[in-house]
Amino acid sequence: MHLLTQNKSKASTDKNKVSTILTKLQYWEGLQPQQVAFRVLEDGETESARITYSELSRRARCIVGCLQAHGIQPGDRALLLYPSSIEFIVAFLGCLSAGVVAVPTYPPKSKRHLPRLQAITADAQANVVLTNSKILLERNRKLTYPAEIEHLPWIATDNDQWPEVAAITEVERESLAFLQYTSGSTGRPKGVMISHGNILHNESVIEAALEHDTQTVYASWLPLFHDMGLIGNVLQPIYLGVSCVLMPPVSFLQNPVRWLQMISNYRATTSGGPNFAYNLCVKKVSEAQKQTLDLSSWSVAFSGSEPVRDRTLERFSTAFSQCGFRPEAFHPGYGMAETTLMVTGGSKAAAPVVRSFDKSALKKDKAQLAESAESSDVKVLVSNGSSILDLEVAIVHPESCTPCWPGQVGEIWVSGASVAQGYWQQPKQTKQTFDVALPMRPETRFLRTGDLGFLYENELFFTGRLKDLILIRGQNYYPQDIELTVEESHRAVRAHCSAAFSIEGDDTEQLVIVAEVDRHCRDRSDVISNIRNAVTTQHEVAVYAIVLIKTASIPKTSSGKIQRDALC
Repeated sequence: MHLLTQNKSKASTDKNKVSTILTKLQYWEGLQPQQVAFRVLEDGETESARITYSELSRRARCIVGCLQAHGIQPGDRALLLYPSSIEFIVAFLGCLSAGVVAVPTYPPKSKRHLPRLQAITADAQANVVLTNSKILLERNRKLTYPAEIEHLPWIATDNDQWPEVAAITEVERESLAFLQYTSGSTGRPKGVMISHGNILHNESVIEAALEHDTQTVYASWLPLFHDMGLIGNVLQPIYLGVSCVLMPPVSFLQNPVRWLQMISNYRATTSGGPNFAYNLCVKKVSEAQKQTLDLSSWSVAFSGSEPVRDRTLERFSTAFSQCGFRPEAFHPGYGMAETTLMVTGGSKAAAPVVRSFDKSALKKDKAQLAESAESSDVKVLVSNGSSILDLEVAIVHPESCTPCWPGQVGEIWVSGASVAQGYWQQPKQTKQTFDVALPMRPETRFLRTGDLGFLYENELFFTGRLKDLILIRGQNYYPQDIELTVEESHRAVRAHCSAAFSIEGDDTEQLVIVAEVDRHCRDRSDVISNIRNAVTTQHEVAVYAIVLIKTASIPKTSSGKIQRDALC
């Protein structure tokens, strides 16, 4: 049976006494009340706010008082509509303390974002909207909210002072903490039910995987409503009792050097993001700006949420070696909202594992090392590491639901205490996704991730999404590989803004490519020719149609993933 399980536990007996993340918060409040928990650089450069563990705990209790004053009961759902801010963190912890189910989301910037917010509000059956006074004041001035959102009670939690109230309900490990809505890259957003036990287990997973301790310093620009930002960059610092420096995502996107400067200035040890963030730094940070950076403190540069590219790791390491960055700091990992966050990760002391596999064999769902790394028939993959603590990974045939043989590509299944409770109000889909078993182990509950991958030398290699897999004339093609080729085929094609998918032709599936091009591009025929030649040469598949579209028009999820299904 092809399974991956590894025990890296260093947990002390004291941690067994911790019932929820709130217990951790109370512990740090008593032990180190004046320790700064979070700092915020609102413009990405200047510290605009900070909060200690004592103040964080106190303000969370005030949120309990606020919810109680407005008649919000334990079990009700509260939509959190905040920018990346201390107010969001306080409201989230306040909801957990009150037994109110938090529903993290983000303020819509345009009409484009309203359908997602509307879908989440309806699905969660939200009872209240918690926000700040600025958003409340501007409500309906820039955007008209749908009736089901507008008619809910709206509360600005930074507006008034409410009395401190201790938890108004018993909060236990089994209690539902919050709904983490999926990005919706392969369908409508679904509310993943995360319990307090899920949170605690995954925080211990992250601690073990990244080898964190009391000297850890976090820095992050990731959106707080997303699982990587919330579980990895808000709750992990609270779990550890350490400090985290935050900036809004837009501050990073506008000027990527701000992220690296934040790490340099605050001597951060842990920080990271999706693959594209590292690419953006390589492209946008100037040689003069590099002279101001000291990245020697950065010991964990985690990478996840999208496929990790070996070329990205190499380019970033080369570009910032002069700033003290070490290749060993890179820490690719695998996880998802349905597993709270993290499942696998590499070794902190070693550089990421990179292997060259035979591309033709992968098309037939077989993973075998390439005879020569210089061959044209090679696909280089970066390992996502090994499973952490008692989490278990199995590679399973997606149709027969039987374990794959070693070296066979199959669906990634996960079992363990980090696996969430299911999808909110969707018992049928919960049963199909969260409650499956292997033939010889009917007692073990597995999660079907919908992701494809394989195990090689106890390392997990991710290959793509099952629903996105392109099958043409019996050959498997992974859209993200074709999309990378498209992006590198012509300088006018915008990075991370293309989609490859198939449509049904007269007698077989046909490959279609949609790509955003720079607004200054004049010769589109040259772009189309380059794309067609590059894809045909590198992937040995004909392109049926190429559609070039204007900047910022390709559909993406809230976490920046391409919504290929919206283009089919």
